[in-house]
Amino acid sequence: MTNSMEILVSEIFLSIQGESSFAGWPCAFIRLAGCGHGCLHCDTTYAEKDGVKMTIGEAVERAIAFGAPCIEVTGGEPLLQAGAYPLLEDLCEECPNVLLETGGFLPVDQVDPRVRIILDIKPPSSGVSEENCLTNLGLALESPQRFEFKFVLASREDYLWAKEFIFEHQIADTCTILFGAVFDKLDLQKLAEWILEDHLPVRMQLQLHKYIWQPDTRGV
Repeated sequence: MTNSMEILVSEIFLSIQGESSFAGWPCAFIRLAGCGHGCLHCDTTYAEKDGVKMTIGEAVERAIAFGAPCIEVTGGEPLLQAGAYPLLEDLCEECPNVLLETGGFLPVDQVDPRVRIILDIKPPSSGVSEENCLTNLGLALESPQRFEFKFVLASREDYLWAKEFIFEHQIADTCTILFGAVFDKLDLQKLAEWILEDHLPVRMQLQLHKYIWQPDTRGV
């Protein structure tokens, strides 16, 4: 690995993919440092400031050494770093399943087209729902197979907002839609019942890693 551009990394680790359509698969994670958007439900606040400088080549080498079938770049907010783009490109040369999880605040039009993009759309209870980058919705409709939309919900109000959002923006029957619950904030049975009652074309997901390990465990 020869890419000498530096990035700020919070952690690199191997775990079970807890979310998305890849849930359950062994996955190598590269968590980039930095965010600052202030989502009230953030469960990785430790990644907002702390980080270690390393080259893209070093990060790629460490991630592929795990031998996992998929690699995810996450954060923080990974796209705040210019190095995220060449990092994703280099990972695509080494792994057939490269995922990007982004808060959805920034446009993803410059992301390598081989990358599976998971957009974390923020509901009202997050405090930052007005910051969702809506231009990404148009990109998703052009290439729906590349996109997954994740909604992590804390209340009935969040659920109704997300339901309206996916139909208003015409992604409900086009892209993979994931509905989950903020851990210990919304009863999972209620969420499941709402989805069934409304016949929503969405996939309910759990944060598997938080059930396997303690919810605040790092590196999983």
